[in-house]
Amino acid sequence: MSQSFDYDLIILGAGVGGHGAALHAVSCGLKTAIVESGDMGGTCVNRGCIPSKALLAASGRVREMGDGVHLQKMGIQLGSVSFDRQGIADHATQLVDKIRGDLTNSLTRLKVEVFKGWGRVAGPQQVSVSTDSGTRLYTAKNILLSTGSHPFVPPGIEVDHKTVFTSDAAVRLETLPEWIAIIGSGYIGLEFSDVYTALGCEVTMIEALDRVMPTFDPDIAKIAQRTLIDGRDIETKVGLIARKVTPGSPVVIELADPATKELVEVLEVDACLVATGRIPATKDIGLEAVGLETDRRGFIEVNDKMQVLQGGEPVPHLWAIGDATGKMMLAHTASAQGVVAIENICDRPRTIDYRSIPAATFTHPEIGTVGLTEPQAQELGTQEGFTVTNVRTYFKGNSKALAEGETDGIAKVIYRQDTGEVLGAHIFGLHAADLVQEVANAIAQRQTVQELAFQVHTHPTLTEVVDEAYKRALPTVMSLT
Repeated sequence: MSQSFDYDLIILGAGVGGHGAALHAVSCGLKTAIVESGDMGGTCVNRGCIPSKALLAASGRVREMGDGVHLQKMGIQLGSVSFDRQGIADHATQLVDKIRGDLTNSLTRLKVEVFKGWGRVAGPQQVSVSTDSGTRLYTAKNILLSTGSHPFVPPGIEVDHKTVFTSDAAVRLETLPEWIAIIGSGYIGLEFSDVYTALGCEVTMIEALDRVMPTFDPDIAKIAQRTLIDGRDIETKVGLIARKVTPGSPVVIELADPATKELVEVLEVDACLVATGRIPATKDIGLEAVGLETDRRGFIEVNDKMQVLQGGEPVPHLWAIGDATGKMMLAHTASAQGVVAIENICDRPRTIDYRSIPAATFTHPEIGTVGLTEPQAQELGTQEGFTVTNVRTYFKGNSKALAEGETDGIAKVIYRQDTGEVLGAHIFGLHAADLVQEVANAIAQRQTVQELAFQVHTHPTLTEVVDEAYKRALPTVMSLT
């Protein structure tokens, strides 16, 4: 470390991305400090990935044990299934406490200095930390911004955190409304609809675009909708915006035409979850002190080395990762970006490959996705002059899925017709979140279906769904190789 700095690296934000970056920095020999104004672990640990997956795990058991027809086919008979709402909520809270404690302890064990306060960039290679006892200034050779994001609440929606709330409150599962509206049908809306319907709630899902699940590959969305939405106690309102939402008993929701903003319908429900995406937490972190401006949405512009850019040029010694960059707002993306940033700080050039980063929706069944959707791949093919094709396989032909009695599912692999390079994969079915990782690894290596079709998979396993897709694709490219 240069003796003229207090630290080699100061990180603003101790979420999953900042934590991972700190651990890697220490392993590279950097004297590191991390500043956090809220709970250690950020959104993922406290209000996102961790508590929501605990709720999904518990409610998923309730759904499974309540499916008497499915169990009877396997020779299992159960009486009535009951659950304790507070017990399920406590399961999530206890998991959060454990993981937050583990995260904090790992920083302490590695001698990362943790400052509890509000961190700001105070100037080039300077950070101020404000606490109740005052503000102190620290210097660092490099500064890493990992400030995360907040739920986005559209104009006209009033949140009281009781009857109208975001995912921040939903993970506490303080109530189980008889009828709840969910605004947004992305992965957050889908996961909470899974929880609520499993625990006996009626759901109305409101989507402003022309179809539910608009960010998913169209074929996967169509098939998944049959099970996750149409097959459950969920009503959909598509192509409508929530012009105004008023908390209370009941919650009043004014639905309007997105183009004209004219009133179409009024809903009165017991509660409303606003699941309309997230916005970056980049206000009041001192960007102006180094002449930096965010884009119009509040995101910090970075390159693939995670250097902060201003006017297209890197700002010396300033880096950013995670939701604040707006690249892929996922916890594991933030972790990967953090490692890339540290590697570049240590003069070991490395860039991040977003195409190979998978994503998962932990519904029952799950959705796993990586790489390009078919429309995105077709657009790329048009730009670069190649033909895109895809192959599909189904869980209903898989021996392990048949043994589990869980045959509802599909795997779709998208690839180049000329070279066979895999461009994307989208899986809906049992353990899809795990299965898609295999394709993510293949995309990271830019592998082709010709190579992948000859790999050996354990039998009988669900991985054979992916193996079959590779093998089905093989004849379509073999004649060109």
